[in-house]
Amino acid sequence: MSTPTPETSNTNPATTPTPETPNTNPATAAAAASFKLITALDNVAVAITEQEAGDVVDINGSQITLKNQIPFGHKVALRDIAQGEQVIKYGYPIGVATQPITTGEHVHSHNMKTGLKGLQTYQYEPAESVTPTADPAQVPTFEGYLRKNGRVGVRNELWIIPTVGCINRMTKVIEAEAQKAHPELVDQIHAFTHPYGCSQLGDDLEMTQTFLKGLITHPNAGAVLVLSLGCENNHLGIFRDILGDIDEERVRFITAQKVDDEYEAAASVIDELVELLKTDKRQTLPASKLILGMKCGGSDSFSGFTANPLLGLISDKIITMGGASMLTEVPEMFGAETILMNRAKDETTFTSLVDLINNFKGYFISHGQEIYENPSPGNKEGGITTLEEKSLGCIQKGGRGQVHNILEIGDLAKAGGLNLLYGPGNDLVSTTNLIASGAQIVCFTTGRGNPFGGAVPTLKLASNHALAERKKNWIDFDASRLLDEDPDQVADELFSQILDVASGRKTTKNEDYNYREIAIFKDGVTL
Repeated sequence: MSTPTPETSNTNPATTPTPETPNTNPATAAAAASFKLITALDNVAVAITEQEAGDVVDINGSQITLKNQIPFGHKVALRDIAQGEQVIKYGYPIGVATQPITTGEHVHSHNMKTGLKGLQTYQYEPAESVTPTADPAQVPTFEGYLRKNGRVGVRNELWIIPTVGCINRMTKVIEAEAQKAHPELVDQIHAFTHPYGCSQLGDDLEMTQTFLKGLITHPNAGAVLVLSLGCENNHLGIFRDILGDIDEERVRFITAQKVDDEYEAAASVIDELVELLKTDKRQTLPASKLILGMKCGGSDSFSGFTANPLLGLISDKIITMGGASMLTEVPEMFGAETILMNRAKDETTFTSLVDLINNFKGYFISHGQEIYENPSPGNKEGGITTLEEKSLGCIQKGGRGQVHNILEIGDLAKAGGLNLLYGPGNDLVSTTNLIASGAQIVCFTTGRGNPFGGAVPTLKLASNHALAERKKNWIDFDASRLLDEDPDQVADELFSQILDVASGRKTTKNEDYNYREIAIFKDGVTL
């Protein structure tokens, strides 16, 4: 396979090896240890270790004298780059030089900027992609919980969900009392509080209800107690209709204003629900029943060529087996969206993806915000300069999967391909968004570090070894191994760990430390 060009390629450059990809023979081993050249098309390389001004380094056979200190994860120019010329990384433009850049010079926000502009038009140019191909008899299995409606859980927890933020503290007291009363329960009793459910206008209340419905009907919850105050906008008279067809035996409701003692009422209901949970047993199920949410947060420059491509291999695995992979973080597709568009399964899906991108750009515009100003201070410190650089690294999590479905918030992911879900990049909101659309496990890559965990097992991958070593209480897997080991073998090991998590044989760090929260997307007026 030849190396793709920035203008015509639809191949994921960080996950597809090419003959031109730099080698690491003994003569260049020192260079490989100091800088990473991702594709032969790139005019920048990434520092694997911090480098000092004046150092002479060998990058893919070229001797380069560093003009400046190059921090860990930052970029160096491999040749002279003229003012206005494109800076190339991953084989694609990540911005333009704002001044002449000389060979060996540090390349970052002081001398480059985004090359993206406003709304765009797109043309469908179908590209090769990964689809289900595995023999069902060869698909690996895990031990999960098959629910009455056919959905599958990887945990059998009791969740307590308030309809409104006014009763958050009451909800947490009920959670604590329930945990004390039922210490023998293997899986957790957990309350997920939030500040919404009342005084919301427009689509905000509907969005709150959609997120909460996704939690209440999630298959990782074997039983749910829904707590209402009674006078909120999201009162049970309305909300029960929105929930639709539910298992009335497993989902129970209490309105605090209508009972004499809400704690006593809750305890009685929880006693009954715990007895039901005790009857549930894990059973052997194919991995095709898994829906994996793919997420990155607190990224660094390594995320795009270690942790995110590793998740891309996992995404391809689960899709090949007939399962589902899901991406959200729409603004972190900006600048790389055409790669995803050309993997759409058909022109109708392509059109829906164009709408997904343009609608989120419209959201930015409606608030008077710059569409392409995205990388956070932490991202920039970690070496990510522009939105297109961040996006090209971010979409690596989708591997080479066929874009199968375009989802609105709360839509359930569908098996057999890559699902793209409307929503922001915010770590808390996007993780909750993935869970509300059915992800039983969220795979979360990070280069800067983040302890956050969602309502489901949130498996953390470190993009660099230093983070994996320093934050062992946050990190579940060291993805920096991709720099030195066979990617397929590393992916096989990670997938085996995912199956262990799905089977309950292993927990994630967010579960061990009870880092479990939800956050709901908001875009409206609060009374």
